[in-house]
Amino acid sequence: MQHSEGKGRLGILAGGGPAPGINAVISAATIRARLEGIEVQGILDGFSRLIAGDEDATVPLEIDDVARMHHRGGSMLGIARANPTRSEADLDRVIDGLLSRGIDKLVTIGGDDTAYSAFRTSRRAAGRIQVAHVPKTIDNDLDLPPEIDTFGYQTARSVGVDVVRNLMTDAKTTSRWYLVVAMGRTAGHLALGIGKAAGSTLTVIPEEFGDRKVPISEIVDIVVGAILKRRSDGRDDGVVVVAEGVALSVMESDLSELGPVERDAHGHVRLAEIDFAVGLKRLVRRRLDEIGIDTTIVHKNIGYELRCADPVPFDMEYCRDLGYCAAKFLIEGGSDALVSMQGGRFVPCPLEEMLDPQTNRMQVRRVDVNSTRYAIARRYMIRLRRDDLQEGESLDRLAAVAGVTPEAFKERFGPIVVDEPPSLDLSSR
Repeated sequence: MQHSEGKGRLGILAGGGPAPGINAVISAATIRARLEGIEVQGILDGFSRLIAGDEDATVPLEIDDVARMHHRGGSMLGIARANPTRSEADLDRVIDGLLSRGIDKLVTIGGDDTAYSAFRTSRRAAGRIQVAHVPKTIDNDLDLPPEIDTFGYQTARSVGVDVVRNLMTDAKTTSRWYLVVAMGRTAGHLALGIGKAAGSTLTVIPEEFGDRKVPISEIVDIVVGAILKRRSDGRDDGVVVVAEGVALSVMESDLSELGPVERDAHGHVRLAEIDFAVGLKRLVRRRLDEIGIDTTIVHKNIGYELRCADPVPFDMEYCRDLGYCAAKFLIEGGSDALVSMQGGRFVPCPLEEMLDPQTNRMQVRRVDVNSTRYAIARRYMIRLRRDDLQEGESLDRLAAVAGVTPEAFKERFGPIVVDEPPSLDLSSR
């Protein structure tokens, strides 16, 4: 082992929420740095202890401490959503805390908020601290090229698919419906990835509403429409997967029907506090009662079960690559970049270019609802379509199930098919 004198120190922290693969990044970055003779300090609980000026904010890391941690979920350093960008005083305490410990290289592991905090820390330090950010979120919503997943997503999707698949079997066995709300604050990648792979009855994501705010009744009618269509085909069971971010597509006046609105340290609505699943189930149940449909609906939130799962092999390998590249990038003098692997090659993405100039936050990648991938997902869903509302046998069956005339059914459910994507045409490609 080479002596570390004059080589500075590497600090590693994880911010935001947990995601499978964090320990693999920590492990790989630590091993790479120690093999270069550079000391490593693990920063405990994200930025929170540094902001507080805690003397016990860091612990030394050696190869033996991390050698087999890439197999495990969670974060060996803890994690927190503490936001050092709320004030210059907080940023200065973070920088002073790093420099006082001799840390001049920093690997941050996190999502869009942690990336922004890393960028601001680097800028405030004015060259005294090099920063590399490793993108982490099970939401898969950082603004990377479409084919590049954020780490943790594939593991979360895999675990989520197992949950939904079991619920689908239970639903069919017991003739009931499950309403599953999956994590995804601003994008529906996780919900769509789970729903499409598992073959859920219906998946609803915020991107299908574009930038418009919709009445909660529209979301309710999409779910109710699927239940009615399924019943018209002789089935009274199914699983609906809804991205939690759909709540943010709802008009604020209607959102209060689902519960009190609270915000986190970054100003985001605390979707977990709204209890979207309970509220949506209650409204769907009320609507079904109005039309005389008696069926059991069970709500289920999935997200916390996914975040600390042991990573699947994809994320184990992917995260070791990211951790290695983050450490080596800093050792070789790089800074102010998000670390990515594209086509099997390391590609540093300048953090400044990934900032949204309107919000000064990292740009968000949303599901492309014009893609073939999404179009195929829609085709396999059981949900009302324009074709169902055309005069004919299908409309008659649906109206009969709802106990209304075909004209009344069209009037009620017509609005939810107005923005239906066009038919998928592959002949011209």
